[in-house]
Amino acid sequence: MAEYRAPVNDMNFVLQQLVGMDQIAALPGYEEASPDMVAAILEEASKLSGEVISPLNIIGDQTGVKLNEQGQVPTPVGFKDAYQQYAEGGWGSLQFDPEHGGQGMPQVLAAAVLEMWQASNISWGLCPLLTQGAIEAIEANASEAIKAQYIPRLVSGEWTGTMNLTEPQAGSDLAALRCKAEREGDHYRIKGQKIFITWGEHDMTDNIVHLVLARLPDAPAGVRGISLFIVPKYLVNEDGSLGELNDCGAVSLEHKLGIHASPTCVMSFGDNDGAIGYLVGEENKGLACMFTMMNNARLGVGLQGVAIADRAYQLAVDYAKDRVQSPAPGSKESNTIIRHPDVRRMLMTMRTLTEAGRALAFTAYGNLDHQLKGEDKARHQARVSLLTPIVKGWCTEVAQEVTGLGVQVHGGMGFIEETGAAQHYRDARILTIYEGTSGIQAQDLVGRKTLFDQGEAMDALLAEMLDTIETAQQGSERLRGISGSLLSAVEALGQTQRYLLKGAESDINLAGSLAFNYMMLAGTVCGGWQMLKAAQAAEQLQSGGDYDPKFCKAKLISAEFYMDQVLPRYLSYAAAAVTGSESIMGLEEDLF
Repeated sequence: MAEYRAPVNDMNFVLQQLVGMDQIAALPGYEEASPDMVAAILEEASKLSGEVISPLNIIGDQTGVKLNEQGQVPTPVGFKDAYQQYAEGGWGSLQFDPEHGGQGMPQVLAAAVLEMWQASNISWGLCPLLTQGAIEAIEANASEAIKAQYIPRLVSGEWTGTMNLTEPQAGSDLAALRCKAEREGDHYRIKGQKIFITWGEHDMTDNIVHLVLARLPDAPAGVRGISLFIVPKYLVNEDGSLGELNDCGAVSLEHKLGIHASPTCVMSFGDNDGAIGYLVGEENKGLACMFTMMNNARLGVGLQGVAIADRAYQLAVDYAKDRVQSPAPGSKESNTIIRHPDVRRMLMTMRTLTEAGRALAFTAYGNLDHQLKGEDKARHQARVSLLTPIVKGWCTEVAQEVTGLGVQVHGGMGFIEETGAAQHYRDARILTIYEGTSGIQAQDLVGRKTLFDQGEAMDALLAEMLDTIETAQQGSERLRGISGSLLSAVEALGQTQRYLLKGAESDINLAGSLAFNYMMLAGTVCGGWQMLKAAQAAEQLQSGGDYDPKFCKAKLISAEFYMDQVLPRYLSYAAAAVTGSESIMGLEEDLF
């Protein structure tokens, strides 16, 4: 089975030509992110992901993880060593503040590296993904003392972090949380149980820093009464050394469809005297603090969708180039299946959806860098907020299709575990569920990101897409052809938004009924926008001779395929979105 090959050329192309790394490198603190530095970081990350982490992917899937009698979770062979190489190489510190031991590199560059970890081994990659989110939540909300005590060791990779939200009786409804916190001097005692805790217990680091949502005895009801606490596996002494084991730990592991090597734990806090926790932010303001971590995780999960799609595409291409079966059109002898048009259709669909998703995700991270370091923070914050549910929702839904096509390209062999295609399909299935399901992302896009500002952020995005189209229409005949159908798609997205804004107040079910189609419409159109931008850049580079002409040719063909074969999906999404809520809500409950 071929190992993962990081798409360094495409990543660098997207960073430099679509995201605008030159503009990001001009922001305060990012001066070291020169083209040479970016290329070097991508190249080195590709070596670790391809040579060290990727070979462990199938091993981890087959081995899985188990909770032993001591309450510990030994990781599969090689996982701990790979993590140590990751930590020693400083990869966990890439985008963080030098004040805490970070390298201060742009978020979007760290995102490109993050994609490599997730593509090479998504089970392993979940550990650093959650740690990065924990760092951001602590950095944005905790006291200076807590920051000094925890962030440097999380940044260095010496410790890892988790997010503890979900409880058995409370899935996405955080208002139903029952985990309790009681004040005790300068700390709190935490008691309760959490489920679905990714990497809640493992042996790759000496300490695990749990971020836990809990309620104080006098807290208001609902989400307004939730506080956020740091609950370390081992208590930390004043000098930074580890003290005694805290009253918390994993009591069982979930048996899952995929990501078998990632321990998904049921965590118990306070079975004895109560786990010692430390407040992050203010009392009863924990949900806002946790959303710092959750928003980071949502973009990261969207990027996971891109990553697993790329891994599935690479495997399918390798198989299609090797598998001989049946004469292709114009041939009398059997050929490799990549010569058959329907196999090409599947491979091109996989390729273009992955490329569009990568460009869109990197664009969101690029806006995050401008929000953090630039002058027009409000505009970029609005763009990041708008793109986050699209990246998370659309890119993970696309991953289901791409990994499914990966199985299909393999034919019957795709249904056999040994080829690896089935693992990608299984691993991808969680992506539309955790950190908020596709339905929750769609509701977020409709509610907080469209109705709340009466479409202002979406209007700004639509205007930018129209500007891109107008520029293309003034270019070559090829660009005019590529951009032609995108104009109708952008207009359809705008019309759907206006339908939502007009009808939501009079129909309480309208927003929820059209949300998923609205999100998929937005993702499909934004993907087309990115593919057009890529075509513009590729044509310009092709004429300038600065890039590999084959790479530029492939970019142009990918854009044409997307417009021909993928973008027309906007018609069905737009049509379904504006049919109202009657047929969705019309069937009485007892008829289901």
